[in-house]
Amino acid sequence: SLYGDAMRATVLCTLALLVGLSTLHAQESSKVPLDHSAYDEWRTIEGEALSRDGHWLLYGLAPQDGDAELRVHGLELDSLYAVPRGSEAAFTADGAFAVFLIGPELALVRQARREEKKKDDLPQDSLGILDLATGEVVRVERVKSFQLPEDVGGWLAYLLERPVEEDSAAEEETVPGEQPDTAHVEQEPDTALVPQEPDTAQAEEKDDDEVGTPLVLRHLTTGEERRFEHVMEYVFAKDGRRLAYAVSSPDGSGDGVWVVELASGESVPLLTGRGTYESLAFDEEGRQVAFLTNRDDVDAEQPSYALYHWRVGMEGARRAAHEGAEGVPQGWWVSEHGEPSFSENGRRLFFGTAPRPAPEPEDSLLDEEKVTVDIWHWQDPYLQPMQLDRLDEERKRHYTAVVHLRHGTVVQLATLTVPEVAVGAEGDADVALGSSVLPYRQLRSWDFPWYRDVYLVDVRTGERELLLEKTQARPSLSPDAKYVAWYDNREEAWFAQSTRGGGSVKLTQGIPHPLYDEEDDTPSPPSPYGSAGWTEDDREFLVYDRHDIWATDPTGRSAPRNLTEGMGRAENLRFRYVRLDPEEEAIADEQPLLLGAIHYHTKAAGFFRARVEGDAQPQRLLFMDRRFTTPRKARDADRFFFHRSSVDEFPDVWVSDLDFAEPRRVSDANPQQADYLWATVELVEWRSTDGVPLQGLLYAPEDFDPSRQYPLIVYFYERNSHNLHTHYPPLPHRSVIRPTFYASRGYVVFIPDIVYREGYPGQSALDCVVPGVLEVARRGFIDEENIGMQGHSWGGYQIAYMVTRTNLFKAAAGGAPVSNMTSAYGGIRWGSGMSRMFQYERTQSRIGASLWEAPLRYLENSPVFWADKIETPLLMMHNDQDGAVPWYQGIELFVALRRLGKPAWLVNYNGEPHWPTTYANKRDWNIRLQQFFDHYLKGAPAPEWLVRGVPALEKGRTLGLELVGQEAAVPQEGGSPR
Repeated sequence: SLYGDAMRATVLCTLALLVGLSTLHAQESSKVPLDHSAYDEWRTIEGEALSRDGHWLLYGLAPQDGDAELRVHGLELDSLYAVPRGSEAAFTADGAFAVFLIGPELALVRQARREEKKKDDLPQDSLGILDLATGEVVRVERVKSFQLPEDVGGWLAYLLERPVEEDSAAEEETVPGEQPDTAHVEQEPDTALVPQEPDTAQAEEKDDDEVGTPLVLRHLTTGEERRFEHVMEYVFAKDGRRLAYAVSSPDGSGDGVWVVELASGESVPLLTGRGTYESLAFDEEGRQVAFLTNRDDVDAEQPSYALYHWRVGMEGARRAAHEGAEGVPQGWWVSEHGEPSFSENGRRLFFGTAPRPAPEPEDSLLDEEKVTVDIWHWQDPYLQPMQLDRLDEERKRHYTAVVHLRHGTVVQLATLTVPEVAVGAEGDADVALGSSVLPYRQLRSWDFPWYRDVYLVDVRTGERELLLEKTQARPSLSPDAKYVAWYDNREEAWFAQSTRGGGSVKLTQGIPHPLYDEEDDTPSPPSPYGSAGWTEDDREFLVYDRHDIWATDPTGRSAPRNLTEGMGRAENLRFRYVRLDPEEEAIADEQPLLLGAIHYHTKAAGFFRARVEGDAQPQRLLFMDRRFTTPRKARDADRFFFHRSSVDEFPDVWVSDLDFAEPRRVSDANPQQADYLWATVELVEWRSTDGVPLQGLLYAPEDFDPSRQYPLIVYFYERNSHNLHTHYPPLPHRSVIRPTFYASRGYVVFIPDIVYREGYPGQSALDCVVPGVLEVARRGFIDEENIGMQGHSWGGYQIAYMVTRTNLFKAAAGGAPVSNMTSAYGGIRWGSGMSRMFQYERTQSRIGASLWEAPLRYLENSPVFWADKIETPLLMMHNDQDGAVPWYQGIELFVALRRLGKPAWLVNYNGEPHWPTTYANKRDWNIRLQQFFDHYLKGAPAPEWLVRGVPALEKGRTLGLELVGQEAAVPQEGGSPR
């Protein structure tokens, strides 16, 4: 077998864990356990990118709380540039420069905020321009954004922050585009297309946030710069020949849109006049520009926007669509929220329309005289909280329309009844796919997957034809828009249908294996394994089963063929296509396919190569006991980067050629890890009470001694054994324990998989977890009197249920637990405004029926009704702005335990959602978790908050983290409780 070496290595590692390596322990005795101060040392990697030629790699090193660092590696010369506080970095297309923002020092920002300085007076970002040949860095102060042309180097545009003190006299002398003779001159309008310039009487000065700031265009080689005043928006053409920008001047006299011809430096006005100009867009070739403006109606109470279009050679922009134009529905207008875009070939211009809203009523009432009320109606499509959550989205809702530029005709594609439309072939196709969830909105409260109607829409006329009614499928168009493909969960098969007519074809007829997730144990239809996409010319559609990839014929004339030759199933592998080009529309027949692979049992992973038209098994390139991220390729070179990790290997950045011949690590983000005791991990196998074979992860201290007795912490959610090679650095997680942190401190940590029976989620967890714990304890190195468990959300619920059924655990910490399924069922997910019913009937909670169909299941699975059985000390964290699990769920269980005299604590981080979000709160929660388990499982002294809480009178004065008998700890800077 290909995996014998990996299996033997796993066995050897397990034996080493169980036997103990006393010599290694002696050698590493200088290592120290992790503690919470280690958070400040560890850095994560972010913002990785390769230059197009593959010669340079950049990434950021970011601490949890502090100043980040940008690193730029020369991969050919093995050189390195480091820039303090660099972020949002990008290479120029020619690979000559790296451009980035430089954030202000965090200490300076904190100091300014303490001094309550105004927003504009706070330290601002700077711009950095790194010359990769010399290492020289040019720095520009107070820059808010920058852009680079996508396909050529040599140019940079950046937008400055508003000057702290503007010289109004100087402003009056500076005109947009540095064109004194044309700044206030309008091009002669075409009266057939453009209304006459409205009266431009002296307008009121605009608010600061309505006025643009200086834009600078820089030639990177010469350093020459040009400045354009009062710019609100700007965009490069992909080919770098042109730059378009929109101006908003203080009094409106300089408003307009200009295009700069970069070769000549000429700045050409496309349209000027007082008004708002926004949503600039170039076509693919950079020869056309579109934008929105209300200049033609600027003095109206509700100014109406128009869509303008310009092409190279035109004297100025012309109006392409507007309210009242033919093709725009009666009573509709051009929406300012629908950004224009061109089709790939530039012949069509897409934009958004919407019904014109009624004017806002005159408001003459005082606040105390107004009625503020929500009316919940039983026939509302969405519940009121969901309507309110989506209110801004609905106010900005727009409907896709298109201008056929050759004829100037406007066609409305999306409508009130079919609001979503996607045009095929990147806008070039004559067919679009329309969808509507409108008839089925109420069902979203209790059914899943959600339903929709799907239509084929003629882009030339707007006419539509119903394709699928009340389907749970999510169809998509093939790259050339010849076919629509979808997965039907009732038929458990993939289908395709020609967009030119005819019936549907069952693509996967004859595939002898399931195409849906066989491990999905929720009460809803399982999702498909998915697809790799289409081959060129829409010839074949590639779909996955659990192991392999199948090529299917959309005409139905040829039977499906196993592209990976059945190797996945034979070797217990999962093959999946790796898309190296993010802009790839179709897979070339002659193109080698990079496949990601993972072994289902050992969790070893790596990469293979195959071909669409090949008839051989995939070729192994790299396969080992590691976890890999998806490789990202340099655009113009055969090199890519990826991350690889294991329990003790941080996911640094690696680079390789396309054969993985000599992969090499580039980054070394956390060398200090070598100074700390770490963890080892192994796979554990056992059977549930029902006899289902299961796997789990067992973490042990690096200096493990099998003759010792270790306290055990059990963490679980659903399935986690696939994370065998996941690296867990010592970072303050928002809600759950880090197994490496606790193993470093002398714990054994067990993470078992859980499978579920419909209707019995709590008992299912008990039936999987407890036998796994007993299997681990049987090995002899677990202190069976000191076993704890921890989990959050769904894990928190399972913990709350399990402590009502077993006293195996000495202490339990369950975050955001559902404690009463009868009240939770009728509750709201306040983060989205949705009813919680669908969750219990169809998804994670797995009851599989309504409260009225199976009331006893809701009672049996609700810990609060069995709270009198709980003997385990229970720590809960549940925050008052939780939008996923209602806060009252934690309160119900807490007050029940308090009434029953049971030891319980409820930690509430004020104003936080489902978990803590600030670094200070996350760090605080991790400290409390450690103190809780150290006290109950190791006999460590208890902290004050655990013994007597923190009375409201002392809130803000102490965190209660000091151990009993010690002096009260003064809250640390940035960590004071609210």
